[in-house]
Amino acid sequence: MSGRIEDYALIGDTQTAALVCRDGSVDWLCLPRFDSHAVFASLLGTEDHGFWRIGPAGTGAPYADRRRYQGDSLILESEWDTPDGTVRVVDFMPPREDHGPQLIRIVEGVSGRVQMRSALRMRFSYGRVVPWVHKVDGRTVAVAGPDSVWLDTDTQTYGEDLTTYSDFAVGPGERVAFCISWQASHRGAPEVPDAPAALTATTAFWREWVDHCTYHGPYREAVIRSLITLKALTYGPTGGIVAAPTTSLPEEIGGVRNWDYRYTWLRDAAITLSSLLRTGYREEAQAWREWLLRAVAGDPENLQIMYGIAGERELGETELDWLPGYEDSRPVRVGNGAAHQLQLDVYGEVTEALHLGHMTGLARSDYAQGLQLKLIRYLETHWDQPDEGIWEVRGPRRHFVHSKVMAWVAVDRTIKLIESEDADGPLDRWRELRDEIHQDVCEKGYDKERNTFTQSYGSKELDASLLLIPQMGFLPPDDKRVIGTIEAIQRELSTPDGFILRYPTAGEEAGVDGLEGDEGAFLACSFWMADDLAMIGRVEEARHLFERLLALRNDLGLLAEEWDPRLQRQVGNFPQAFSHVPLIDTALRLTASGAYGG
Repeated sequence: MSGRIEDYALIGDTQTAALVCRDGSVDWLCLPRFDSHAVFASLLGTEDHGFWRIGPAGTGAPYADRRRYQGDSLILESEWDTPDGTVRVVDFMPPREDHGPQLIRIVEGVSGRVQMRSALRMRFSYGRVVPWVHKVDGRTVAVAGPDSVWLDTDTQTYGEDLTTYSDFAVGPGERVAFCISWQASHRGAPEVPDAPAALTATTAFWREWVDHCTYHGPYREAVIRSLITLKALTYGPTGGIVAAPTTSLPEEIGGVRNWDYRYTWLRDAAITLSSLLRTGYREEAQAWREWLLRAVAGDPENLQIMYGIAGERELGETELDWLPGYEDSRPVRVGNGAAHQLQLDVYGEVTEALHLGHMTGLARSDYAQGLQLKLIRYLETHWDQPDEGIWEVRGPRRHFVHSKVMAWVAVDRTIKLIESEDADGPLDRWRELRDEIHQDVCEKGYDKERNTFTQSYGSKELDASLLLIPQMGFLPPDDKRVIGTIEAIQRELSTPDGFILRYPTAGEEAGVDGLEGDEGAFLACSFWMADDLAMIGRVEEARHLFERLLALRNDLGLLAEEWDPRLQRQVGNFPQAFSHVPLIDTALRLTASGAYGG
């Protein structure tokens, strides 16, 4: 059985990532890219679907007594105290330069003499394919179809039960390295990794990257860990940012709300760009803008809500029926059928990101400016249509208030671009459009009796995305309608422990999103609430909520998409960019306001 979601650590090389459990087992790894087929998929199944565990020998698989990242890096250290002594395992993936993807595990003796075991069970194609494992010049290689994975180690290995084992012992100061390398199967053998040199280079990479951070406030530890996580989720060759490195970790344990997040959502990536720019990471922001321009090139009017990490458009959704799912949460999905939904808010998020890039001095791009103008021309004739909204509902389209607000944002930021650049554009017409959208939202999306905006025109339901109204500048924070909406969401969408749901769900019946089942508190929405509380002057309440949210992180500072208040555990894909970005934003806001403890 897989560990709890918060039992996992993230390691990665900015092109793919692995999840390592507290028991020393790598239970998820896709090679060679984030969205490739998994070589280890026991996270969503059983050990028969692939894993790699290194830990003390003996019965069972004990959890490490301690683990941490080495400083501000993505190099994981796990330590076990045994009756015979203490041992440490260092796990990392060196950023690729002149080599393909590698996962390196170094076992270090700390005290005494500890018997260890490595158990490597490779299963290609998400656990479905048993590869041909054999020796080539003393190296172990697993081959199936287009893929090959090579194992290098100085210790003896042997095969048993379709698994490659190694039994060995380490004493103080002794080190044993294990390395796996992916290579296209039609090519020759990859170079044998130099584990100590790779560790030195990986340490230097992360140290240099973190040095660029301009935030030095009281929440620096949480901000730095979130920034490192966002960097790890950025596909280095293109600048595309995946929402998470996993698929189908459930929003409800045992439920059907299981989605593939290994793609680039324009919304998530746009808000990530905002956080990167505000903390000093202009290079990553520039790379994302270039990715965006390539992804939508030639067809900006048919903007998709998500793309592949290299800009691919076809992300067909299928179900992997041979995988039982995380804690029996079925189905396991790959691909994402929401890619072609109409979500009008995306136009606002993209335009806001381009505007922020312009305001913070990213190199001028005539094509980016032209793209922004084309997006507004599309919105002119489509903003008043119903859509699937920010939460990608699988039910009927509606006139979602948040979508209309973000359409207003798109027009507003484009007007500001034209005014600041003295660019060509029908300013008078677009000013009228901005006013028209604003009036439409305030008349049709606002419930006067309850003094709150609602999820969609004419509905009674609330939606946490309404918390973005003051943050986007649609209305000022002291507007009574904003304050009323914040307080209504606190009353109607709060969990018993004070965190925020996205919207109401209907249990066994299909809800407003067209799906059965419930879900946990959405962490991004809870951070938005903290932001809003600070904006309306309730800064102590905002700080308290923020610090309670920080306490939900696992021991390594990582967050999934949601928090289950009943089970008191993280749920959803992990780690989640859409949780770490608002963490950074709220930390910046509270720091600027002086609202922090200690």
